[in-house]
Amino acid sequence: MIIVGEKLNGSIPSVAKAIAERNEKRIRSLARKQEEAGADFLDVCASVPEDVEAETLKWMLDLVQEVSDLPICVDSPSPNTIVKAIEFVKKPGLINSVSMEGNKTGIVFPVIANTRWKCITLCSDERGIPDSADKRLKVFERILGEADKYGIAHSRLFVDPLVEMLCTSEDGISTVIETIKGIRAMDKDVHIVGAISNISFNLPARALINQTFATLAIAAGMDAAILDPLNRDMIGAIFATEACMGLDDYCMEYIGAFREGRIGPLPKE
Repeated sequence: MIIVGEKLNGSIPSVAKAIAERNEKRIRSLARKQEEAGADFLDVCASVPEDVEAETLKWMLDLVQEVSDLPICVDSPSPNTIVKAIEFVKKPGLINSVSMEGNKTGIVFPVIANTRWKCITLCSDERGIPDSADKRLKVFERILGEADKYGIAHSRLFVDPLVEMLCTSEDGISTVIETIKGIRAMDKDVHIVGAISNISFNLPARALINQTFATLAIAAGMDAAILDPLNRDMIGAIFATEACMGLDDYCMEYIGAFREGRIGPLPKE
């Protein structure tokens, strides 16, 4: 499982406060802790008005790259901001994200075409989030067409099936699970990524829902997730699921994670 650490996001109140106060120590600490916890990418999202977003992202990215060599996941709803922000990143990472809405792919894809940048692509378009798996898969087909037009290998795409709130869903998670299975059946090369915590908004005991959903999503074919790498129970659930599915030869990854102290009970002091 490819883990994108979600903690450096201005939509989180404590992070928004750190950004507003230009608290460098807090930003550096969140970067360090997520790297130590085993994240593969660090998502960096300012979540501020667009007129100051690129400047704010540069401030955050500079701090993160002072203390971590992990690849960055540049996160913004604005494709223009993304194009500006990748100039501040020392090495290719992951873009979060583009969709088939408007000309987002037309702005971002030409810039990253001949690079090693990877990109999260959403199964949504100008009509918003499709209400069925079939409609989301049709958007996915269009995304593949755009990638082919710019010569972007499918293996560089991280496709988001769109994880929505469980408490407002009419069919539980069946739509997103069908979408994951459909994406995997249509293309073996793309990665499938989801924002795990989206599923549990407005529910009590969110961790229980998140862990259960992660297990089901991995079983369906998801191989990347945007989540809190500091959550030991979640990381443990991921390693255990992959072991049970036969994705971890002789459970060596699971055993290694336990020995490294990433999963299981914290040692007694």
